[in-house]
Amino acid sequence: MNARTVTLLDVARAAGVSKSTVSDALQGSGRVAEATRDRVHEVAERLGYRPNSAARRLRRASTGAVGLYLPQTATRLDYYMNLAFGAVARAQEEGLDVVLLAAAAGGPGRFASRVDGLLVIDPEVGDPAVPALLDAGVPVVTGERYLGPAPAPTGAVVCDNSASLTALLDHVRARGARRPALLAPADTSAWAAALHATAGSWGAEHGTPVAIHPVPFAATADEAERAALALLAAEPATDAVICAPDGAAPGVLRAAAVLGRTVGADFLVASCVDGTATRSSSPPITAVDLRPAAYGRACVDLLCDILAGRTPADTVRRHEWTLRTRASTLREG
Repeated sequence: MNARTVTLLDVARAAGVSKSTVSDALQGSGRVAEATRDRVHEVAERLGYRPNSAARRLRRASTGAVGLYLPQTATRLDYYMNLAFGAVARAQEEGLDVVLLAAAAGGPGRFASRVDGLLVIDPEVGDPAVPALLDAGVPVVTGERYLGPAPAPTGAVVCDNSASLTALLDHVRARGARRPALLAPADTSAWAAALHATAGSWGAEHGTPVAIHPVPFAATADEAERAALALLAAEPATDAVICAPDGAAPGVLRAAAVLGRTVGADFLVASCVDGTATRSSSPPITAVDLRPAAYGRACVDLLCDILAGRTPADTVRRHEWTLRTRASTLREG
């Protein structure tokens, strides 16, 4: 058997023992009988098993943990909590703990000594923690690309946010909207930058400018309501509003009610991020399901593959999204 194809599982099957027993026997750890240890070594040598040094470092990680850094405003957002749960679940399957990094205080050396790798989600230009994390001396996987000048991450997992906003705009247009608008944060993250660029290009293609009104990255429903009222006062012909931040779109419903607009009839509402707030609002809101738990798992998958030498540095993987259409855009085109 080719040495490059021999795995611990191959050795375990040939030796008639478990994969964990093979790992303990080859590493000289665990409570393995001497005869079993000798048999495992004999089988491994006969099959030509050669442990990958990076994989060995993953199995015998210096800390047994990876770090997870979320945007500073993420702790109250449904999307990031689900992403974190997915990341933790996947890391546990690899025998790794997840350390939630609230800030980069203490410098990159502190993080490098605490974890074997880092996950940095939605890195924003202007966040002082991000450059230090990217320069911490351990592999770093980002959820979405980083637009700043700091060292590039080791890998990234990205969504096609341009395609998802295009799908929302095409959907509300097919439902009869002719003056759509977007509530979006400043373009300091790859996600927000894609929304701004797509709104411009889609508007130019359809001869229908998409008004963009600013909101915070983690806008609350109250902030979205105020932004929607200001937008509709300035652009009263607006007949569809797409709200970018997680959990904020119900505020647009409230603004519509204040102005006497009927959501799903003469006024359509959609969200760039799905979650509990969009699903449970009245009416339920059409949204892009970014599958955050699966996203968190995908980020851990890539980091573990890089740590184990199964995947080269600079790998970028795609994460799929789904459009969930609901009553807030029910009107026929």
